[in-house]
Amino acid sequence: MEWQWLIPVLIVVALIVVIGIYLWATYNSLVALHVRVEEAWSDITVQLKRRTDLLPNLIETVKGYAAHEKAVFENVTTARAETLAASGPADAGVAEGHMQQALRSLFAVAEAYPALQASQNFLQLQQSVVDTEDKIQASRRFYNGGVRELNTKIKVFPNNLFARRLGFTEREFFEVTGGVAISEPPRIQF
Repeated sequence: MEWQWLIPVLIVVALIVVIGIYLWATYNSLVALHVRVEEAWSDITVQLKRRTDLLPNLIETVKGYAAHEKAVFENVTTARAETLAASGPADAGVAEGHMQQALRSLFAVAEAYPALQASQNFLQLQQSVVDTEDKIQASRRFYNGGVRELNTKIKVFPNNLFARRLGFTEREFFEVTGGVAISEPPRIQF
């Protein structure tokens, strides 16, 4: 009978240990998801930067054949500047929508010039842009998947009771604005 007080103490200690292990595991998984989302966003910014680095050469190549298409070149240059200035997923989504429209116009102009379509330099730049567009889409899917997992983990009970207090906040998805850009990506076929 002397040991009866020990049973409630052991139960309380066991509960504290279980709760501690749960908090430790949850915190570590939130940190891992946060790092994965940061890495995925970094991948997107690298690909967006790569594309913006390709555009001046592409514009100059097309300009050599279609110098009178000034508005198209200005739109691409403006979209490029907007992409470089984007500070987060929402801004990047708007910039990406504008970039898709500008590229579509640029490649529509290029289709009208058979000599340009035969230019080896143009074809290489075109292929680089196509590859980069594919990488942007893949990076965007990876990023949005990570954001979905992180946001879900933050919102579910009982994580929602302490996740925000530990500094974890929901992240924005990287969504391209403008239905046309999503439903019909730029066609770059010559």
